[in-house]
Amino acid sequence: MKYFLLVFVALVYASFLNAQEGAVDPDEYARIFSRAGGDLLTQVPEDELLQMPAPRLPDGKPDFSGIWVDTGSHRDIRVGLLEGEEVVLLPEAQALMDSRLAKDDPEANCLPTGVPRIAPFPWRIVHAPMSGPVTHFYFLFEGNVHSYRQIFMDGREHPEDPDPTWYGHSIGYWEGDVLVVDTVGFNDRFWFDFAGHPHSTQLHTVERFERINYGTLRKTVTIIDPGAYEKPFTVQFDSTLRPGWDIMEYVCNENNQDVEHIVGPPGQGGNQGGRL
Repeated sequence: MKYFLLVFVALVYASFLNAQEGAVDPDEYARIFSRAGGDLLTQVPEDELLQMPAPRLPDGKPDFSGIWVDTGSHRDIRVGLLEGEEVVLLPEAQALMDSRLAKDDPEANCLPTGVPRIAPFPWRIVHAPMSGPVTHFYFLFEGNVHSYRQIFMDGREHPEDPDPTWYGHSIGYWEGDVLVVDTVGFNDRFWFDFAGHPHSTQLHTVERFERINYGTLRKTVTIIDPGAYEKPFTVQFDSTLRPGWDIMEYVCNENNQDVEHIVGPPGQGGNQGGRL
């Protein structure tokens, strides 16, 4: 058995090298590699693994499943602005942001982070069913108070008057290899980032998820909120796959001693206020 596994890994790895030279179709390689199973993935150096082609589901769509770590949406949403984009708050929204204190950040008080912010903890994407066309995506968060986000892929529309929630009502569809997620029905309680950017219940987000390669998930988000911003703006953030990681139990409310030590206004450029 050990000999068989070594031979199989060698063949898969050789296929990857050939794919780099153009001899093997990368999509076909990704399907072969995906069928190899999770244990065999550890046989390939992680830096090489993360650059391999993205795996695909049986229906040919990209497979987004895995453990991911976000790379910046929790800090300051302006860091992810695309070229030519700008964040212009309405006067009342600017006044609200200026009045905020870091200790009042809902995320620091064990409340969900909303959309598109993701706490700096691992999170998992799963899909259902495991075979056949995907009807639901689920984002399972370790840090966002162990909450989850549900995306409907079964063709339904948004309800006419959705109940306001932290993650809103999300419907998704495919545009080629890009997963597009349209979300409405947010409450106005979460902050976009540590810097304290606000939003209103008119918030409408359009997210575009693309698996660039095996190790990179790119999220491009257009934020439309006439109740807080003069015009829509678009940001982009990458998440990195963490092979071999898992989501752990994390109970934010348990022994939370952080908030009482946070002082001053919300952090700018990624600092979560000051700490005593």
